[in-house]
Amino acid sequence: MKTILCFGDSNTYGESPEGFGRYQRAERWPGILREALGPAYDVIEEGCNGRTTIWEDPVEGNESGLNHLGGCLKSHAPLDLVILMLGTNDLKARFSVTPADIALSVERLVRTIFATPNERRQRPPQVLLASPTFVRPTTFLGEVFGNRYEDSLRLGPLYAQAAMRCGAAFIDVAKVSPPSELDGLHFDRDGHRLVAHAMEQKVRAMLEDEGGAPL
Repeated sequence: MKTILCFGDSNTYGESPEGFGRYQRAERWPGILREALGPAYDVIEEGCNGRTTIWEDPVEGNESGLNHLGGCLKSHAPLDLVILMLGTNDLKARFSVTPADIALSVERLVRTIFATPNERRQRPPQVLLASPTFVRPTTFLGEVFGNRYEDSLRLGPLYAQAAMRCGAAFIDVAKVSPPSELDGLHFDRDGHRLVAHAMEQKVRAMLEDEGGAPL
């Protein structure tokens, strides 16, 4: 069985843009991915609302992905693949972080994954680095993020460069699904399905390649 860890924020957690909490497992992209891949794959969900790449949040508390990543990698080892999709929350106005710094921050997470012992396996898990969808908040979240739409569009090319530097695979989720028009931040059910199917293609290409190399 191939084991995949999905490490992300509220769009991995499955927060609904309709304001009623979390989508059901079968509606969230990791759950849809699990069903699509079949019994030969174990897909582990590690999404958390508000999670950043490396930044401590003075308002929402300890949501730094860097602080939680190591424990997740060890508790779920051995892993074949980590799908990493973070960076949206770094765009919040309170952090004052540029798109270039967000890409460097997520690159640090990729390098952490590659450097973490993978139980008794000789090599670390592969990494699929996903740049998040763009943001255009239409609710009170607009006050939290400010006008970061253009900055969010810059993450895709910068993440692609980071993935190339690290030897990770890459997918630009902004080209797969926009956020819901309800809040301009989170996927709706259709968005989760689109993301899951795009991830499935990438996962199969990576884990069913005999050489095991990221494609």
